[in-house]
Amino acid sequence: MDFALIMLLILIGTGALWGFDRWIWADGRERRAKGLAAAGKADEAVLARKEPIYVEYARAFFPVILIVFIIRSFLVEPFRIPSGSMLPSLYIGDFILVNKFAYGVRLPVANNKIMDMGQPKRGEVAVFRFPGNTSINYIKRVVGVPGDRILYKDKKLYINGRLMDQTDGRSYSFSSGGDALGQALRFTESLDGVKHDILTTNRPDPPLPEIVVPQGQYFVMGDNRDQSNDSRYWGFVPDQNLVGKAFLIWFSWDVAGEEEWFWKRIVWNRIGNVIN
Repeated sequence: MDFALIMLLILIGTGALWGFDRWIWADGRERRAKGLAAAGKADEAVLARKEPIYVEYARAFFPVILIVFIIRSFLVEPFRIPSGSMLPSLYIGDFILVNKFAYGVRLPVANNKIMDMGQPKRGEVAVFRFPGNTSINYIKRVVGVPGDRILYKDKKLYINGRLMDQTDGRSYSFSSGGDALGQALRFTESLDGVKHDILTTNRPDPPLPEIVVPQGQYFVMGDNRDQSNDSRYWGFVPDQNLVGKAFLIWFSWDVAGEEEWFWKRIVWNRIGNVIN
């Protein structure tokens, strides 16, 4: 079940309990307490006025859940990177923050846009709900915006007939599962002035013709070009599937160091890095 939906249900439940108690049940307790006090049963009157434990918890948790729900739904949401498709920009075990209003304010759960705040730009790293299964969140780099002509051929990216520069090729090793290491070439690519590093290997490219990005859709790719399930394989990302713009690594965890103490597995030099 969607985490936002779970939070919404908890928020409604705690708010309803607190509201019913304040406007209905509390008056009944007070009447019983006054009756007991009038009958000389002072101790029982004190107990009669006491809130049930579930109401105490609802009253305590409701404002906290409300604040978290508002922040997470409209401002900033945390995510964890589960795969290496965005290497070398994002590592498995990175925990990132996503700006939820960069691409428009949306209603939680329903995800309907109610206020347009901007559109994804080429080179930005975006989180979106996977078109094939909207319960799953993906993170990729926006390569094509509506109207763009996109061609990916021989490890090179062409946008509107123009080659995106790749410089400074050097060898790069990365984990490819278990104890195995993958080998790649690391290039710095300039995507309309947005410089970021990508990885390529000798794996054959999918045979794709030049395509045009439709209105209201986006073409996305992983920085780990040959280890990414992206728009080359399943198509475009609709605007309504956008979640937000990734902008900061707030924590990073070395998933390979399973035998190390937890504080030794923290990758300190990645914490606070801006996502470009």
